[in-house]
Amino acid sequence: MMKTAWVFPGQGSQVLGMGVDLLAIDSAKATFDRATDILGWSVLDVCQNDEVKLANTRYTQPCLYVIESILVDLLGQRGLKPDIVAGHSLGEYVALYAAGVFDFETGLELVKRRAELMDLASQGGMTALLGFDREQLEAAIADTEDVVIANDNSAAQVVISGTAAGIAAVVAKIKVKRAIPLNVSGAFHSPMMATAAAEFGKLLAPIDFHDAKIPVLSNVAPIPTTDARKLKAQLDSQITGAVRWREISLQLPELGIERAIEVGPGKVLGGLIKRTCESISVAQVSGISDLESIG
Repeated sequence: MMKTAWVFPGQGSQVLGMGVDLLAIDSAKATFDRATDILGWSVLDVCQNDEVKLANTRYTQPCLYVIESILVDLLGQRGLKPDIVAGHSLGEYVALYAAGVFDFETGLELVKRRAELMDLASQGGMTALLGFDREQLEAAIADTEDVVIANDNSAAQVVISGTAAGIAAVVAKIKVKRAIPLNVSGAFHSPMMATAAAEFGKLLAPIDFHDAKIPVLSNVAPIPTTDARKLKAQLDSQITGAVRWREISLQLPELGIERAIEVGPGKVLGGLIKRTCESISVAQVSGISDLESIG
């Protein structure tokens, strides 16, 4: 059998209509109902009917977590199991669920509060950079206050996060093919999220994490671990810490991974992995038809 990683996308991969086909499966319907009890609103209603809400952090994150977790369960029901898991930002919560670190309800409670806190963020912003010289970018970041690399996605794609002035200064200092401001409420994955991170930490502190049944590559420390204490500490650091996806991708062939399955909507992570590690094959599971063809 091919050594396989399951990877879980985060905010930005959502699409209207995602997850609706899963309603045909009784176990998935039951999970949607459990999610409604926790959230006080219906994931399916938002995904089917409300593109504006679906683009709002407060709704996006729970919707992605619920749908991706259902797909994890359905893959498991088919006897499939990964050799390693990783998730991009919000997707790390699904990776921890898939690895048995906490149950569905605990993960959703955490995601709900995370989304609320991030939605309240009102300082700074984020800009995606495509096509740049990495040494030049890192020098500009080091020379500029109040801006950091928030998402290191690949050799040619990063997202910087910080104050408007800091972001503008970095963009002015480097040669970049494209600079795309993101429609977000604040400077996610940066020190400017410290207040939100502290509030989230109060919720996280009393929650019991179990040792993972499958090694997890965390965003802030992309070295595989099953240790519950490390995984909890890494998750606690995630709101202010960088998403080191390029390093996660580079780890996969080093760990003998031959295939990566993106579990959730979109093909963003599969594309990033393929561009970083050409030797790894990629596949996607976003709905019932994909479940029937994956093996």
